[in-house]
Amino acid sequence: MKLLHKDIEKDNAGQVTLMPEEAEDMWHTYNLLQVGDSLRASTIRKVQTESPTGSVGSSRVRTTLTLSVETIDFDSQACQLRVKGTNLEENQYVKMGAYHTIELELNRKFTLAKKSWDSIVLDRIEQACDATQKADVAAVVMQEGLANVVLVTPAMTLLRAKVEVTIPRKRRGSCTQHEKALERFYEAVMQAILRHINFDVVKCILVASPGFVKDQFITYLYREAVRQDNKILLENRPKFMLVHSSSGHKYSLKEILSDPTVTSRLSDTKVIIRSDTRSPQHLHW
Repeated sequence: MKLLHKDIEKDNAGQVTLMPEEAEDMWHTYNLLQVGDSLRASTIRKVQTESPTGSVGSSRVRTTLTLSVETIDFDSQACQLRVKGTNLEENQYVKMGAYHTIELELNRKFTLAKKSWDSIVLDRIEQACDATQKADVAAVVMQEGLANVVLVTPAMTLLRAKVEVTIPRKRRGSCTQHEKALERFYEAVMQAILRHINFDVVKCILVASPGFVKDQFITYLYREAVRQDNKILLENRPKFMLVHSSSGHKYSLKEILSDPTVTSRLSDTKVIIRSDTRSPQHLHW
């Protein structure tokens, strides 16, 4: 769901303009609607016309109507939402007070007005418009001293955290500073994962790097999960998948998602891989 406009007054009256982008958004819209609300949307109206000779015909025209909501019908199988009510704003096709049924459509905006918006309804809008609730794939693209934590939704990629730690070079006879810096780096990446990845939604977490950085990080992650008795990490251990990447920069995600092994693993997620380029659809940075 995309929030296009929101205008709520201090007395909680006002309106929001939303655009449903996937079938689940129809369910959210159904829960937002109440009898007595005002709904404005584009719709198809059958109108009758009479020719100069007196013959009567009919045609279907697209028009925008504002209805006072009386009945709400949601078909959960087809994810279709129909709203019936009386017209509040007369136009050339529909008289004031005439009944009409609007069928809300994907990728077509609508405006919903209420005399009073309560916190529960506003929370539902926030939840429906939160892209992170739809991201069932996450990726940690890393190299020594650099990591990007990314969420992949059906429509876009979201950079949630960038971790940068200076790692001193190894010196002969002593690796203490190098190892301590790596520990700080891995700890920061682990905290970014815990902070930004919703394990209740995410089905797969790709950990990618050149060389053995990813392997060393995963070893650290599992060791700390056991030491700290972190149940979230321990219970979701099977979701982590190690993948090779040429760098730790975020643009390497396209390369990672083109890996046939990754494509197979993501087959039960919402991420779509195009057969021609084998890159995610609508991949934006």
